[in-house]
Amino acid sequence: MIRITRSLSLDERALSETFLRASGPGGQNVNKVETAVQLRLSLDRADLPPPLRARLERLAGRRLTQEGEIVITAREHRSQERNRAAALAVLTDLIRRAAVAPKRRIATKPTLGSQERRLKAKARRSGLKQVRTARIED
Repeated sequence: MIRITRSLSLDERALSETFLRASGPGGQNVNKVETAVQLRLSLDRADLPPPLRARLERLAGRRLTQEGEIVITAREHRSQERNRAAALAVLTDLIRRAAVAPKRRIATKPTLGSQERRLKAKARRSGLKQVRTARIED
């Protein structure tokens, strides 16, 4: 189990890793070793609460596949282990952000002062536009 928050853990069986060759720095190592990591989280197997899953799908954006998997690719580092850690860090950060439920907005009435200021501004604007109009007399 991978601990995300105090009350939320992720089952490791929902994760799968594939390794591929990364471009970039590394010298001859780039051509020989598969250092890039592609981490996949199956949302069906992750067993997340429905509201958390919905927020996670929204946050994932292009990383979410049609099959319901979140794909994270890490290739910044020269070693496979550091790329694995980086991919896992990105995934846990994404889930932590999705775990924070947005605060519900409570509708409030505008204050009397704000209503009066709005109406005064409208009247001022209306007066300005009336002055600009050309009056044509027949």
